[in-house]
Amino acid sequence: MKILKEIFSWMGTILISIIVALLVIIFLFQPTSVNGPSMENTLHNGDKIIINKTQNIFHGIPNYEDIVIIDSRIGRERRFIDNIMDPLKYNLIVSKITGNEDEIFWVKRVIGKPGDVLEFKEGKVVRNGEALDESYIKEPMLYQSDEKITVPENSIFVMGDNRNESKDSRVIGCVPMDHVFGKYLLRLGF
Repeated sequence: MKILKEIFSWMGTILISIIVALLVIIFLFQPTSVNGPSMENTLHNGDKIIINKTQNIFHGIPNYEDIVIIDSRIGRERRFIDNIMDPLKYNLIVSKITGNEDEIFWVKRVIGKPGDVLEFKEGKVVRNGEALDESYIKEPMLYQSDEKITVPENSIFVMGDNRNESKDSRVIGCVPMDHVFGKYLLRLGF
């Protein structure tokens, strides 16, 4: 009887540990991997990073130059259940096991916030009439456009640091804040 009681005690401890770990991954911090060269030279393909998801709890607009993780499927409404299921479906551990390499989550840098007017001239991003000094970009941007983009309320405009090799808001448009599910916290050393 004592052995059975000890087994149930261990099973309870393991179950509680799993639940706590899942809650942390779903709502607070999540490990993930960088896919592709779009954030070079800041982050590289295969880098393992930790995402801080507390922004989802406090609903704040990220700052300029913050590195954020977005759900690139902006044409579909994001529901609360997505916040629970996506970390379980699209995480570092599951992708290693299943080989699922869906690239719906993008790591990008915040360039524009609500109300900003953005232009792309002479290899530079111009925000509200001022060319940005972006020391973090890999090389001068080749992209040019005569279009002026005004970032809508409750949205951000994001770009990769490797401007010539990045799918970002230039492709999908401004990203609604409910599709921003975390900020880059740190790179892991393995």
